Amino acid sequence: MSFDRRTLLLAGLSTLAACGRRESEETEATAEVGSLDWALEGPWRLEPERDTWRHPLETLQFWGLQPGMSVLEILPGRGWYTAILAPYLAKGGGALTVASFDPNSPSIAQRETLADFETRFMRDSETYGRIARTVVSASSIAPPASIDLAILANNVHTLMAEGIAERVFASVFAALKPGGVFGVEQHRAASTGLQDPLAGSGYVQEAYVKTLAQEAGLQFVGATDVNANPKDDRDHPFGVWTLPPTLRTAPLGSPDNPEFDSAPYQEIGESDRMTLKFRKPAPGDPPAAAPPPQPE
Repeated sequence: MSFDRRTLLLAGLSTLAACGRRESEETEATAEVGSLDWALEGPWRLEPERDTWRHPLETLQFWGLQPGMSVLEILPGRGWYTAILAPYLAKGGGALTVASFDPNSPSIAQRETLADFETRFMRDSETYGRIARTVVSASSIAPPASIDLAILANNVHTLMAEGIAERVFASVFAALKPGGVFGVEQHRAASTGLQDPLAGSGYVQEAYVKTLAQEAGLQFVGATDVNANPKDDRDHPFGVWTLPPTLRTAPLGSPDNPEFDSAPYQEIGESDRMTLKFRKPAPGDPPAAAPPPQPE
């Protein structure tokens, strides 16, 4: 290859690279820094591929998340929602409190979850701000009337299994400011039959969640089916954990079964979920409606 041809080729490649950089910069610039879109597009996200099933933008908008809010996240787990909330609130002048497991819990799984959260979020205040932490089983999970928005995502069943659902819902009520919102996302059980009080399958009836909230003093505002999945018939051998993202192949505590076929459950996708919005009454609000009757 002659010098001139090589020079032209290198120049062309440099031009292409420059165009690629400009396109990348333009893509990064599509979301205004500090916006919810910006938080969703950030490299700090945890498993963003799950957005297909969890629709965080639409869900958080439905719950009314705004910059500058004081937000309480209950049982954040490894921090799927925390990785959106923390940068957004830190940039917008808000505050995030997470109510998670007791660090002295006898459960190895719970302590490992806390350690994972600590590693990811508590050592990078530049990205995530300063996250306040409390214990979900404590009598108070946040100071009274200090929270604009509380969020409980896919963990009502965990509270039920621990026997603390009623107490935590009451604590949420106490922590919310008058007019504050409680957003709940949960694997949705069929509306017929009795609710298993321990929610062993991971699924909970929508009416049961509404009753928990309304007995705590919260008013039901509305629901959206943004996280619904009509392909989920809820009939799975290992409960909701048979589905993605867990794809359990054996009962909890048993070794994985390499012969179990997870393909049908991968085809279903993640669970069918209710997405509900409740509100703490403010002075002058009309009386709350009575809780809905439980199905027999």
